[in-house]
Amino acid sequence: MGYELMNEQKDLYLTGNLLIAMPEMLDPRFRKSVIYICTHGPEGAMGLVINKPIEEITFDDVLEQFNINACGASNIEVMNGGPVESSRGFVLHSPDYIQKGTLVICKDFALTATIDILEAVARGDGPQKQLLALGYAGWGPGQLDAEILNNGWLNVRADDEIVFQSKHVEKWNCAMTKIGVDPSILSGKVGHA
Repeated sequence: MGYELMNEQKDLYLTGNLLIAMPEMLDPRFRKSVIYICTHGPEGAMGLVINKPIEEITFDDVLEQFNINACGASNIEVMNGGPVESSRGFVLHSPDYIQKGTLVICKDFALTATIDILEAVARGDGPQKQLLALGYAGWGPGQLDAEILNNGWLNVRADDEIVFQSKHVEKWNCAMTKIGVDPSILSGKVGHA
């Protein structure tokens, strides 16, 4: 009985979903952003922007900062995960790599924020699919819910094709297409029938 209740309550939240910024998003940090929601509950939400690469920082730069030998794994782009704790790194990845400290979000996604995963990726024995982000997006209790009600975000169930395989510049359009929305006809006005 307790397990069913936990699952029912969890279904009311957006953990494991993508947030898609509405075209009229005023905050330039989130304009045309797609955010993977890692946790969402009564205490707030945390997610990673998955479509905004940091041009000035490479994966090799991150490895060098921690004195990790690159071993040729430099094709990984570093994302601007959000404005909170922008020097802290997070790896959103497939759940084929689990270690102490890994948060398994759902059957397709896990999150690890340790140096061990960077070392594993550099050696070539990390997760099959990964996305490295510096910083994260965070919301206090009820804040994300209010932003959604005020027409700031759309949401859709995440899939690994959008998160890991789509080109970053195409992720916003891919996420919109997944929910069957033509961005050119969206309105930023909140209304009631």
